[in-house]
Amino acid sequence: MNVLRLDIPIKIAVACIALAVGAVGLSAPALTAAKAPGIFETKAKHAILMDADANLVFYEKEPDELMPPASMSKLMTLAVVFRELKAGRLKLDDEFKVSEHAWRTGGAPSGSSAMFAPLNSMIKVEDLIRGITVQSGNDACIILAEGVSGSEEAFAQEMNKYAKEIGLTKSHFVNSTGLPADGHVMTARELAMLANFLIKTYPEYYHYFGEKEFNFGRWRFLNRNPLIFEGDLGVDGLKTGYIKEAGYGLVASAKRNGQRVILVVNGLESKKEREEEPRKLLEWGFKSFKPYRVFDEGEKVSDALVWGGTRHYVPLVGNSDIDIILPTNTSGQVKAEIVYHGPIKAPIRKGDQVASLRITAADTGATNDIPLYAGEDIGRSNFAMSGLDSLLFLAFGWIL
Repeated sequence: MNVLRLDIPIKIAVACIALAVGAVGLSAPALTAAKAPGIFETKAKHAILMDADANLVFYEKEPDELMPPASMSKLMTLAVVFRELKAGRLKLDDEFKVSEHAWRTGGAPSGSSAMFAPLNSMIKVEDLIRGITVQSGNDACIILAEGVSGSEEAFAQEMNKYAKEIGLTKSHFVNSTGLPADGHVMTARELAMLANFLIKTYPEYYHYFGEKEFNFGRWRFLNRNPLIFEGDLGVDGLKTGYIKEAGYGLVASAKRNGQRVILVVNGLESKKEREEEPRKLLEWGFKSFKPYRVFDEGEKVSDALVWGGTRHYVPLVGNSDIDIILPTNTSGQVKAEIVYHGPIKAPIRKGDQVASLRITAADTGATNDIPLYAGEDIGRSNFAMSGLDSLLFLAFGWIL
């Protein structure tokens, strides 16, 4: 593997740091656990706290152990619904009928969390979404599942298929609700990944998770996530969960000063612990890690090699300001790599994601993976240029 190394000045408040940037083979971003100031312990059996943009884990505890996710798996139900809405196959004002299965299994007779949709009534999709995000209604999940796929079983198959497509390789879903069922499992890490996916892929629907109340018929429901009501904490989603087999759990996201973090806890013993432990974890995370500006929006980070193009290099830029997240106890010494499969084949369109910037703090091991995009169009070259590129590659391995 041949590496092109450059020196790039980085504008970090604590120091001016030079990065050695090299072209290496592209690999999937790793969720790296950083060494933060102090030692944190939580009563949760499973926990993960991560930055939403840097693919950086602040804290983890048994994050890859399979567990019953309870109502937190309703995030996957909503992922399928949001996909259908975004594709235009479903509309917010579409109405679905409340079947006996939905009413009996997840509604008033079930004794579980419900939005109390009347049997045989017609309910709007938007009300059903709120019935899930605010009230955690099992009936709302089943009504949507049957309306979208014809049956809850068929919808669960869609959940599993979509989960694999977005990288949830360990998760498996048996129903749309998270009610106890053999084989209905997730991990804390994959719940965090799912939350991040929802935030970034469906921003137009994310506000439903932060609504404090939902009025439906004669019912007034308050959001079951208690942290939503603490404005200074910055929490604006996502979902609580509880079944006896798993204990109390929560998937939460909070944003402060432009920094968004995602938290998952499960296996707590009470609602009180579910409120206290996440609050402590979030406060600790925001205190222990902070963002640093690396490149301004539109500023060139480096160049990547191009094969078969009208130019041998394509400039790499971020799609906005590039910030990295580092522990507050870092020395400021970092190393960086431009990571991509090289050379990149033309044609390339401006805005295509073609590489990533991987920055690692030397003393703590905290790693940030930041997408990089083509800064300009690169057309496909003629036959002669392509032949020259091939000769250069064979002769010099693209040391140009």
